[in-house]
Amino acid sequence: MSPRTLRIPAALALVASSALALTGCSGGASGAPASGGSKVSLALVRQLGAGDYYEQWLAGANAEAKKLHAGLKVYDADGDNAKQALAVQQATVTKPGAIVVDHGFTDSLKSPVKAAIDQKIPIVSFDVDTGNAGVTTVDQSDATIAKDITDRLVSDTKGSAQVIYAYVAGYAPLDKRDAVWKSVKGANPGIKQVAQVGVVNDSTAAQTADQVKAALQAHPGVTAILAPYDEFAKGAVQAVKELKLTDKVKVYGADISNADIEVITADGSPWVATAATDPANVGAVTVRAAYLLATGKKVDQAIEVPPALITQDVLREKKITTVPGLVQAFPGLSTPTIAAVK
Repeated sequence: MSPRTLRIPAALALVASSALALTGCSGGASGAPASGGSKVSLALVRQLGAGDYYEQWLAGANAEAKKLHAGLKVYDADGDNAKQALAVQQATVTKPGAIVVDHGFTDSLKSPVKAAIDQKIPIVSFDVDTGNAGVTTVDQSDATIAKDITDRLVSDTKGSAQVIYAYVAGYAPLDKRDAVWKSVKGANPGIKQVAQVGVVNDSTAAQTADQVKAALQAHPGVTAILAPYDEFAKGAVQAVKELKLTDKVKVYGADISNADIEVITADGSPWVATAATDPANVGAVTVRAAYLLATGKKVDQAIEVPPALITQDVLREKKITTVPGLVQAFPGLSTPTIAAVK
């Protein structure tokens, strides 16, 4: 998630009327190439598009669609679940070759996704449970992400620490990461969660920073913050810096972006490690899966993209400043063989 600082504006805005945002190349009404050579059309319905991770994910999706000569029509609900449900309905009317549903909630998506399936439109979901059988799912390996970063936290603290935890229930990737954190606390009684913070909206980092500051002031014994979403982590970093606690409190995050790398490698940054996939790569994998289904090809029904543990020390040592540079250092973050189009 990469629910996944929300400083970068949403890629597109979906308005309440039936005029929905469109980005990239628009395909025809049919998903299959016509005899005249029209493009395969794909629809991408996003619950939220603002934030570094989401922006880079979309960039990867757009680049892959262009590479495949596919039209990609993007609907962005700006975090509004009702708008996302409406967008799925409107995408269904256009009869694309496949629909990608990016994040969201089961309750709002189950019915419109079922209606699309009933119209024989293949569905690919990313980081969301739509509540329907037959949907092809693409996920980061969220359990691995959580295990990697919590293992590092436990190791660094020698299994004894007061921890502030950033989490919001209901988002599939965060819920999967939370399940791992629960097991880690059970296995390490010296790790004490003293506060839980977090909010997901168009000001996630800023509002999380305010919450973390209050929690740090209420619990002066805290030495670690687990923030398994990069917007949470950036908020935590801001709070720790403002309270001048960078020598005492360390931040353990998840997800990665160019902006995240800048924050992690900054002088005095308390963000010491993150576990992540390359968001652009995950966007590309998701579009490839949708393209394969739209063109009648087979694809694994459950696709999982593996992460890497990325430390502040490695980023500084290798002078990595961007995600492309990161991928060169961690080639496993590039997964061209997953949902490969031949």
